[in-house]
Formats: sequence, C-alpha cells, structure tokens
Amino acid sequence: MTVLHKTDAAGQGCDAPERVKTLIRIDDALRQIAERVDAINGTEHLPLPQARGRILAEQVRASDMAPPFDSAAMDGFAVACTTLTGAGPWTLPVVDRVPAGQVGKRGVSGAAAVRIFTGAPVPVGADAVIMQENVRQLRRRIVIDQRPTPGTNIRHAGEDLMTGQSVLQVGQRLTPRAIAACAAAGCSTVTVRRRLRVALLITGDEVQKAGEGRSAAGIWDVNTPMLSAELDRPEIDLTYLRWGGDQRGDLIRHFSQMAKTVDLLITTGGLSVGDEDHVRPALQALGGQIDFSGVAIKPGKPVSFGRLGTTRWLGLPGNPGAAFVAWHLFGSPLLRGLSGQRAPLQGRRHVVLGQSLRHTGGRCELRPARIVNVDGVGREIVHSDSATFSARVGKLHDADGLLFLPADAGDLAKGALIKLQPFCDT
Repeated sequence: MTVLHKTDAAGQGCDAPERVKTLIRIDDALRQIAERVDAINGTEHLPLPQARGRILAEQVRASDMAPPFDSAAMDGFAVACTTLTGAGPWTLPVVDRVPAGQVGKRGVSGAAAVRIFTGAPVPVGADAVIMQENVRQLRRRIVIDQRPTPGTNIRHAGEDLMTGQSVLQVGQRLTPRAIAACAAAGCSTVTVRRRLRVALLITGDEVQKAGEGRSAAGIWDVNTPMLSAELDRPEIDLTYLRWGGDQRGDLIRHFSQMAKTVDLLITTGGLSVGDEDHVRPALQALGGQIDFSGVAIKPGKPVSFGRLGTTRWLGLPGNPGAAFVAWHLFGSPLLRGLSGQRAPLQGRRHVVLGQSLRHTGGRCELRPARIVNVDGVGREIVHSDSATFSARVGKLHDADGLLFLPADAGDLAKGALIKLQPFCDT
C-alpha cells in the first residue's frame, strides 16, 4: 500500500509567517475582504427572462402549488385500481379522452378507463395511469394484464412546490436552474440587486494594444482583454475602462473621477516600491485607505486592497500571470461580497501530484495545473509546469485550476496530496 502525505500546514497549507515578514497570509487577506466589504445598496425589478446571472435581493415564494393539480406523468389510460376485482386480465371500456391543457368531460366511475396524455388532469375517481405500452388496445376498449398500484404514473398536486413555500433566498445567483424554479413558483418578475459599477484602470507606459505595432520597449496589453472578459458578467456594469501611464498626476485625476461613480476600482501595475510605481501614493494623496499591500504568494505578491471614499480598490500586479492569479484569489470573493451573493466560492480540494515538483519555501506558490487522469480510488491526478512565471499566460487555457504549494514545504514528491482551487468559467 502506498501512503500519500498531505502537504497541508496551518491556514490552508500556505502559511510561513516567520518567513514572510511584512507580507500577510492568503487567508488573512481573504478574511479582511470578507469582513470589510458590504453588499451594495439599490435594487431593480426585472422580468424573469432578463434576470439571468443577477443576484436576488428579495426572497421568491411559490404563488401556487406545482404541479397545480394531479396530472398524468405519461401517455396512457387513467383507471380506478379498486374497480379491478378478481384475477386479470381486465377488459375496460374507454369512456373519455383528455389531452394536455383540457379537462375531461367525465370521471372514472366503476370499471372504466379514460384515455389521457402527459400533463393532463387526472379524472375524478382515477388513482393510477397505466402507460399505453402496457395495455392492449381494442376498438373502444383496453385489456390490462397486470393490476396497477394507486399513484402509478401520477404527478400529485404540490409534490414539487407548495403554495407559499420559499424557493430562492436573498443572495442567490439566478442561473438557468434558479430561473426554472422561479417560473415553477409562478414568478414572472424578480427583485435583484442593481448592477455593480466597476472601473478598470491599466497602468504602464510600456503597455500597448494587443496586435498593433509596438515600440522598441513596448509590450502587448494582456490585462485589459483578460480582465474585461472576467468582468463581462450580468451583475457587473464596467463603467470605466481606461489606460493610465506612469505619472502620478494622471493617476490622481483618474482615481478622483472614477471614485465618484463606481463601487469597485481595479488597477493593474504600479504597486512596487520603485520610482515609477505611483498607484498607492496616488490613492493616498486623495485620502484613500490601504487595508493590506503585499500577500505571501508567488506570483502576485504586490496585490493590494483598500478604499477611496466609499469605493473599494483592488490593486493587481502588472504581470499578466500574476494579475490572473491574484484576481482569482481575491477578485472573485470581492465581487461576490459587493454584489451580495450568498453561495460560497468553489472550494479547494485535494488532488494527487502526477509528477515531482521542485519548490523553494518562503511563500505559498500557485501554479496553473491540469487534471490528466484519476487514480484507482477516484482521486484526480494533476500535472503543472516545473516553475512559476508571473508574466506567462500562454498555457493558462489548458489549466483546470491553481495548485497551492505550501510556503513551508520543499520539493514535493510524485503522488503527494496537494490542494487545487478549480477555475470556474462563468
């Protein structure tokens, strides 16, 4: 028997506080976001077909039973079981025909049958529907060989929803499945939170639009299309999308304008301590508050979080690989908190390393990984690159999630249990 050792330490396996000095731990950063972010105010009423992806602001209750009456679960013949006396087979006259959307002209009285179709109301007196494949049909009669039991092939009134039953709670994302539940509850409109107003500011004099000509020192802009795609959600209004250079005065002007109208300001780049890094000083010049700046992760260490007035700020690194990692760690829960979404994020789970990995401790390292197989007991086996590169995104499309290499762990052996946070592309 092979024994697999988990690579956990305190705080999701990514803590080494004695080695990270001024950096805070992942879980401490997530805790600060959860504690300091409240759902935005403001609601709107939407027709159900227009509500996909929005966040529910008022509970939905069933206005009637679903189904509203006893109905046939399939095409067949409605009968009263107690009238089938003695030993079969039984020959019954067919006394009526009831399609879906209509009510029969007569009920089942005595040893008789009613031709019925899926969804039609069960006639008075009937307590079972025999599927048409299980009868022999004569001209105006049927022959039944086996006695049905009461309730066979009947959808009973209220078996899905009862009148007044709570169907969806505040904070529920209105997925197609949730919208189906609303419709079954007789709900034509829903009250949802207003859309979250977001500003995205990409900094860096070297950044140029992807696919266009570059200067000798320019690089193509990955963060704008990547983060714009992340923010293309029904509950978000991307109010501003701008590019800012590495001039403090320009950043101050952008911040001042954006903070007047948005709920969340996202920046990329300019978070280090060099002479050309002006994002934090610009924010502070306007009276902004920084809750944390620097997390013990690789990549994404400079990620920062704070506020400017009532506007929340998330500062992402400029390198696109690091920005992607930091967004998935901190941006997604931040959006959920601001939009009032109740359901938890998809959690980390243990997987099995399909290869050995070299790792130098000190910070929790996050590497994109792909699921390649399952082992004999159903555990997922993953592969990842041999190192972490904060500027590389060329292989992200192949990844299924992020591996967490613990801060206090050294090299990891093939077969080790390690945590994976899956991507959720919605």
